[in-house]
Amino acid sequence: MADSNQRGAGRGIRQSMSGLHTWTGLLLGWVLYAMFLTGTVSYFKEELSQWMRPELPRLAQPLDPAGVAQRVADELARVAPGATQWSLKLPDARSNSVYAFWRLPGGQGARGGFGEGHFDPVSGHRVEGRGTLGGDFFYRFHFQFYYMSPFWGRLLAGLAAMSMLVAIVAGVITHKKIFTDFFTFRWGKGPRSWLDAHNALSVFGLPFHVMITYTGLVTLMALYMPWGERAAIKTPAERQQLAAELSAFIQPGKPSGDKVPLASIAAMVKQAQERWGQTNIGRVNSANPGDATARIAVTRGDEGRVSMSPDYLEFDGVSGKLLAAHDRVGAAAETRGVLYALHLGRFSDLETRWLYFIVSLMGTAMVGTGLVMWTVKRRQKLPDPERPYFGFRLVERLNIASIAGLSIAMTALLWANRLLPLATAERALWEIHVFFIVWGLTLLHALLRPANAAWVEQLWAAAALLALVPVLNAATTQRPLWHSLAVGDWVFAGVDLMCCALALLHAVLAVRTARHGARVCPPRRLEERDGAAVISGGAT
Repeated sequence: MADSNQRGAGRGIRQSMSGLHTWTGLLLGWVLYAMFLTGTVSYFKEELSQWMRPELPRLAQPLDPAGVAQRVADELARVAPGATQWSLKLPDARSNSVYAFWRLPGGQGARGGFGEGHFDPVSGHRVEGRGTLGGDFFYRFHFQFYYMSPFWGRLLAGLAAMSMLVAIVAGVITHKKIFTDFFTFRWGKGPRSWLDAHNALSVFGLPFHVMITYTGLVTLMALYMPWGERAAIKTPAERQQLAAELSAFIQPGKPSGDKVPLASIAAMVKQAQERWGQTNIGRVNSANPGDATARIAVTRGDEGRVSMSPDYLEFDGVSGKLLAAHDRVGAAAETRGVLYALHLGRFSDLETRWLYFIVSLMGTAMVGTGLVMWTVKRRQKLPDPERPYFGFRLVERLNIASIAGLSIAMTALLWANRLLPLATAERALWEIHVFFIVWGLTLLHALLRPANAAWVEQLWAAAALLALVPVLNAATTQRPLWHSLAVGDWVFAGVDLMCCALALLHAVLAVRTARHGARVCPPRRLEERDGAAVISGGAT
C-alpha cells in the first residue's frame, strides 16, 4: 500500500512538472526561439560584420595595435574635437576595422551627443562604406529586441530566460527515461518523431542549455534584482568603486578647461603589450581627451581570459605616466565576470566557437521542436482536427512565422545589405526595417494560408533565399565565393558556404513537411506512459 501511494505521488509530480514544462515553454517559446537563433548567429557576429561591409579590405597580416591606436586617436581629434570621452575597439584576428564611439559635450550632434564610426586601421581614416549594424544587430536583438526600449527589452529577455530555466528543470523531472530516449529516434513516425527529436536535442546539449540560460540571467542580474546593490552602495565613492570593478570605461570628471594635447597613445599601448603580449590589446578608452585632467585606459583583450572582469592600465593622459593597474576585482565581481564570459564565449578559439555555435543551434531546434510538438499532440485530441479552435490556430500560425518566418527575415536582412542603395539615408536603420517588415509579412502569409501549405512555402522560401545569397554576393561585390576560396578569404567564403548549408537544411525540412502533409493519417490513439502523454500514429 505504501509503495502504491509512493508511485502515485511520483506520477502526480511528473504530471505536474509536465504541465509546467509545457506551458512555460509555450507561453514565451516564440521569444525564446528568436533569442536562441539570433544568439547562435552572434557567436560569429564579427565575421558576419565583415561580410556585411565588403568595402573594408581583408587584413592578411595582424597590425601593431600601438600604431593603429595612435593613428585613429589622431583622426578622432580631427573628426570629433571637443569630445569628452571616446573608445577604440582595436582590430584582431576576427575583425578588420577599428570601431570607435565618442561623446560630445552638452548633447551635441544628431544622436544626442554620441557618435560612432569604423576606421581603417592602416590609414587611420574613417571608412565611408555602407551604413549597417552588421552582426551586431543580431547580438542586440538577442537580448533587447531592438525596437523595444533597452529596459523593457532586457526585462522580457530575462523573463524568457527564467521560464527557460524552469522548463529545463521541469522537463528533466517529467521524463525519467530521458537519457534512454536520447538513443531512440524513430524517423518518419509523425508525432513520435517530434518527441524523439525534442528529447535527443534536449539531452545532448543539456549542460550547455543550463549554463547558457543561467549565465544569461547573471549578465543582467542588477537589472532584475537591484535591491541588494541599492541597499549596500549608497555613497558616490562606493558607486565609483563598483563601476571600476564592472567596467574599464573611466567616467570623465570635471574638466579643468586647460587645453593640453594627449601624450603618445602608442607609448601607453606598448607598455600594455609588455604585460599582455603583442596582439592582446582590446580597447583604448579616453576620458576628457585634450584637457589637463585627461585619463587613458588600455584594456586587455579577451584572448585566453575566461572572465569579462575589467583588466586595464590607467594612464595620465597628459604625461603618459602609468597611474594604476586594475587587474584584480572582488570575488563577487570575478564570479560574475567568469559567468559572463562563459555566456559570450569571446575567449574561445575557432574550434570552441564552432562547438558553441553547433550546440546552440541544437538548442534552437530544441525550442522549435517543442513548439511544433505542442500543436502536433493536441491536434490528435481535437474533436475535428480539420477545424481547430481559435487558440490552436493562433499558436500554429505563430509557430510558422516564428520558426520558418524568422529564417526568411534574417536572410532578408542580408539581401537588404547588398541591395539597398549605398546613399540611402539611415541605411542601417532601413536594413532593420526590412527585417521586421518581412517578418511581419510571413505572419500574414501564415494567417492566410492552410497551416501545412504555409510551412512548406515558407521553408522553401527560406531555402531559396539562403541558396541565392552567394549569387547575390557575387553580383554585387568584387568578392564572390570562388575568389574568396582562391585567396583564402575564409570569412567571406564561410558566410556563403554556411548559407548554402542552411539552405539545404530548410529544403530537407520543406520536403519532409510536404511529404507528411500528403500522407493519409492512420487511426490515432493516445498512450499514457511514464505519466506523460505520448501520441502514436498519424502525421501532421
